[in-house]
Amino acid sequence: MIEALLNYEFLQNAFASGIIIGLIAPLLGVFIVVRRLSLIADALSHVTLAGIAGSLYLSQTTAVFALLNPLYLGIVAAVTGSVLIERLRRLYKHYEELAIPIIMSAGIGFSAIFISLANGFSSDLFGYLFGSVSAVSRQDLWIVLSIACIVVIFLGLFYKELFLMSFDEEYSKASGLPSRWIHLLFMIVTALVIAASMRIVGILLVSSLMTLPVAASMRMAKGFKQAILYAVIFGEAAVIIGLVCAFYLNIAPGGTIVVTSIIILLLVIFGKKIWLTFVTRDERGRLA
Repeated sequence: MIEALLNYEFLQNAFASGIIIGLIAPLLGVFIVVRRLSLIADALSHVTLAGIAGSLYLSQTTAVFALLNPLYLGIVAAVTGSVLIERLRRLYKHYEELAIPIIMSAGIGFSAIFISLANGFSSDLFGYLFGSVSAVSRQDLWIVLSIACIVVIFLGLFYKELFLMSFDEEYSKASGLPSRWIHLLFMIVTALVIAASMRIVGILLVSSLMTLPVAASMRMAKGFKQAILYAVIFGEAAVIIGLVCAFYLNIAPGGTIVVTSIIILLLVIFGKKIWLTFVTRDERGRLA
């Protein structure tokens, strides 16, 4: 594995991209889960799929798009979807959750149309759906790295505001924070992370990497910052183990990464139960 990693550029690109995604996806996922926006990641992933499918269809009909990386149109679609979700949330003030199924339905609908026009599934589209180790180019790596820089800068600038909005949105509005604009920027950054992650994890599975490590971390963490730390550790472990398994088994990395995340979650859940059982017995023994 080490020898192959040193000799093949596509493996270097895949592992470097995976390590970066294993950092930024759970990092942003903590805020998504705490704010109860987990389904938004699913909605934006389906919108991203529409952009990718549209780009693949246009590449068959227009020479200009044949030279364009489909990731770019996927990013445009994801960002557009995030903005539309915010507009719909404001339009349906008392039924904000309606924005998610509306945009998700639109994404699925356009995806089906473009896939049909492009004469069905291709190997490229399958790679975008479930991830691919061999399909990650050096250009994809630079895009992922650029988006990671945007995420880190955004969280560095607005960490306190996002923390306040996550736990008490009404107070954040009353205190004069521009919560509407910060939330819009948060949605756009989320869309960028989803678009960046699809090469490794796959469009249909990317939301799992943003939620499963966070779910595991919340079973262990005693504070918000600790939850972020554990989520990143679990996310990185899932990505690295998943990529290694995908390489040796010659299967889509998205599936192995998600299954690894589920195994980590189950180990944390049952491990905590076993630990609490022993602690309880120990306390009973001391009292006796």
